[in-house]
Amino acid sequence: MSDWDAGLEDDEAGAVMRTVSRQLKLWREAAGLTQAEFGTAIGYGEELVSSVERGRRIPRPEYLDAADEVLGAGGRVAAMKKDLAEVRYPKKVRDLKKLEADAVELCAYNNSVVHGLLQTKEYAQAVFSARRPPFTAEELDQRLAARVARQEIVNETMARPVFSFVQCESTLRRPIGGRMVMRAQLERLLEVSEFRNVDLQVLPLGREQNSGLAGSFRLLRLKDGTTVGHVEVQHISRVIAAPKEVQLLDMRYGIIRAQALDPRESMALIEKALGET
Repeated sequence: MSDWDAGLEDDEAGAVMRTVSRQLKLWREAAGLTQAEFGTAIGYGEELVSSVERGRRIPRPEYLDAADEVLGAGGRVAAMKKDLAEVRYPKKVRDLKKLEADAVELCAYNNSVVHGLLQTKEYAQAVFSARRPPFTAEELDQRLAARVARQEIVNETMARPVFSFVQCESTLRRPIGGRMVMRAQLERLLEVSEFRNVDLQVLPLGREQNSGLAGSFRLLRLKDGTTVGHVEVQHISRVIAAPKEVQLLDMRYGIIRAQALDPRESMALIEKALGET
């Protein structure tokens, strides 16, 4: 799947794309231009213009900027970039980003890799590159862009949401991406741990008791007072809303936090891992 085609596999993205493609065609016809003439004017081929107007390709932001200028739309065509920005990402990423945006508290336990919201771009690229079968270059770029977009929510200037992260010590020791990538990643963890709305803890490998052996998961406490869980394994991404299942995850997370080092002790362990990397 190319960057242009990304997102067209679900109804929400398809509906947005149909609206945008219809508007682009109406603007072009109102200007009295053929697809070939319009393509020449904006620097793209007639075949691509046709694919965009049939809703088969998502136009890039620069395509819309050029179209806006040629059509004299006064910013109304360029404004559609905002509508298309989200649908470039896979649906499961969009759904998760919406949940995170609606959360007042986000709790996450990870025992395989550093949590996505805390990853440096280089670390994230190494994680995605390890996937088998591998992503294409376009798919890799798409997922990196989606991850970076999600990370905007982790901001030291904001009071909400509140974050609680527990990382298994194994994620600090696993040299994903190599020594320099891991050093930068550990430095990022130390930086984020200083944010006033972030509690970052480490569950040491030496602990006899570890209630997180079943795998990574997260909890999101939403503005309406409800709590949902989220688990992701292999190619499955699942939001958990059933009260009994959420209650079990909530209980488990509380136990994991109690088993982990407190935030100050955790910073010391991360600093130790950094010194040994």
